[in-house]
Amino acid sequence: MAGRLLGRLRTKDPAQLVQAAHQAFLRLPFEANPERVADEIAKLLHSMKEAMFGEEEAGQPHSNKEAAVLIAYEAVSTGLLTDMVSYLGMLEFESRKDLVAIFGALVRIEHSGEFPGMNYILDHDAILATLFDGYEDPEIALHCGAMFRDCIRHEAVARLVLESTIFTEMFGQLEMSNFEVASDVFATFKDLLTRNKALIAHFLADNYAEFFKLYTELLRSDNYVTRRQSLKLLGELLLDRSNVKIMMQYVADVDNLCLMMNLLKDPSRSIQFEAFHVFKVFVANPNKTRPVVEILFNNKDKLLKYLDDFHNDRDDEQFKEEKAVIIKEISLLQPAPPQPAPQ
Repeated sequence: MAGRLLGRLRTKDPAQLVQAAHQAFLRLPFEANPERVADEIAKLLHSMKEAMFGEEEAGQPHSNKEAAVLIAYEAVSTGLLTDMVSYLGMLEFESRKDLVAIFGALVRIEHSGEFPGMNYILDHDAILATLFDGYEDPEIALHCGAMFRDCIRHEAVARLVLESTIFTEMFGQLEMSNFEVASDVFATFKDLLTRNKALIAHFLADNYAEFFKLYTELLRSDNYVTRRQSLKLLGELLLDRSNVKIMMQYVADVDNLCLMMNLLKDPSRSIQFEAFHVFKVFVANPNKTRPVVEILFNNKDKLLKYLDDFHNDRDDEQFKEEKAVIIKEISLLQPAPPQPAPQ
């Protein structure tokens, strides 16, 4: 019976598959027997996936761009993307996997310079809120995270998220007790801050104080994983050429230097190592602010002694060279010149 039904589904054109799926999703929450409708949706999603990506089981893993484009435009017309996000939690695990793959493709599809799926997301931004709220449900959290990341591949969608309350709420979600979910939130957070470099450079410049106030809380978190991941990402952000102005502003602040010096002494060797890669930027900066020079000079002997034994067992030639340069820079530090007397 299932084989005959699947055979009939395969005979439908792409638009019919989308329309049938949309109608089934609309019935799903009101059916006395939702499992039956969920099974129907599963078959429709499977057929849709085969129409878009080919039949891997039959040795045809090649995508069908024409069918995918037809499905994308019909999905936008019927509102299928909203259906998929709204009723994800009512489907079985395998159906969710198919749905995530289809959703990602629909959001990414480009045709004649148009991105129908992306434009639909921009016009129906409640989808983004629904996907982000999905992190609260461990059953669908990872699926929602994958779909959310597919959306923010597009600069226009990423900008929308950065300018919404979702972005500030994301800082709190990074501290979730569920490790797997928190790690997925961090993957989303990192994608948002590193994929669209020009956008992020402008965003950080315009929102520097608010962003780093929240980010500093992550660096001071009691959660080891949050502290380590945030510190590593901070190093990547500061050393990215697109963020050079942000880097100069960050290393001019003596409070940031004191935080890195404290993290250099963290009990975790991994955190010490990541802190070093941010600390070195303060030391290597040829235009240090006076407060930064004073802190480094006043702690010169302690820093030299500490760094002399710092991770000497690490088999990393680049790190050894960088550490030698930083030790030399600190050893050559001179006290800041006296400030001129007020006139």
